[in-house]
Amino acid sequence: MSRISRLPSSLIRSAACTGVAALTLTACGSGSGSGTASAGSGSVKVGLITKTDTNPFFVKMKEGAEKAAKENGVELSTAAGKFDGDNAGQVTAIENMVAAGVKGILITPSDSKAIVPAIEKAKAKGVLVIALDTPTEPESAVDALFATDNLKAGELIGEYAKAAMKGKPAKIATLDLAPGISVGVQRHNGFLKGFGVKEGDPSIVCSQDTGGDQAKGQTAMENCLQKSPDINVVYTINEPAALGAYTALKAKGREKDVLIVSVDGGCTGTQAVKDGKIAATSQQYPLKMAAEGVKAVATYAKDGKKASGYTDTGVTLITDKAQDGVTSKDTAYGLENCWG
Repeated sequence: MSRISRLPSSLIRSAACTGVAALTLTACGSGSGSGTASAGSGSVKVGLITKTDTNPFFVKMKEGAEKAAKENGVELSTAAGKFDGDNAGQVTAIENMVAAGVKGILITPSDSKAIVPAIEKAKAKGVLVIALDTPTEPESAVDALFATDNLKAGELIGEYAKAAMKGKPAKIATLDLAPGISVGVQRHNGFLKGFGVKEGDPSIVCSQDTGGDQAKGQTAMENCLQKSPDINVVYTINEPAALGAYTALKAKGREKDVLIVSVDGGCTGTQAVKDGKIAATSQQYPLKMAAEGVKAVATYAKDGKKASGYTDTGVTLITDKAQDGVTSKDTAYGLENCWG
């Protein structure tokens, strides 16, 4: 994952190493394998803070930031929480990066609300703060947001599932993320909107949280099948949860007669669409989010122009079983543009 040279050790060791117990911060000591980025000897420094450094989505995001740092002649340092939800680690990362003199920070918030005070402190010191993928609450807490339109991503797979059912009565299971997380809420609500149902509709026979985890997705699907064996449509928050659901369905001999739709567009998930395990997925583009964020910080450093508002980094429905009235691309396109 390390592709670009390190920040000056005097900066990182004085600021970053103090937080190593709370998060993974790059260039903390000469033996670190986490990696940081820089391009040449440019004095403009950019920080990237992701939820974790193991999720393929964030790995690809880091790659996008590294490439953009080289292209824009800026230095990049990266940090990540130990786990999805590690707000304390992200707070420490912000503090360390501000101390190291970054001009801007790109962050995928683990806790959209709890991170806000740390962001406000950074902004008060003149640091441009841009959220990637996940908006803060309120969204205006950051200077700008570069992200997938998660409501639209959900709508696309909802519209697809509705069309694919061809008027057959639906028995829907929703395998969600966790309560109160904006990305999960938006995708869930988008799916319902696209399918043409509202929360509480009798066609929704089971809803379970998965944390976006494959094993938990399997357990959630098993629980839903116990509650309602005649489920025929499954919405999942992401592709790991979808693959968990597929495993549970296959164990019951139901994998061929239940429609699974999802969101992400990772390479593993897109391959699962090609293999027929998932009917369709909404593909998003983490590399673009990070690249656009780095460019925005470089621009700010150059002429003082701040990025603002929301920038939609795009979403594409991927399926090999296109439905009339629903715009999509096939898995050949999906595999060319996937991540992970």
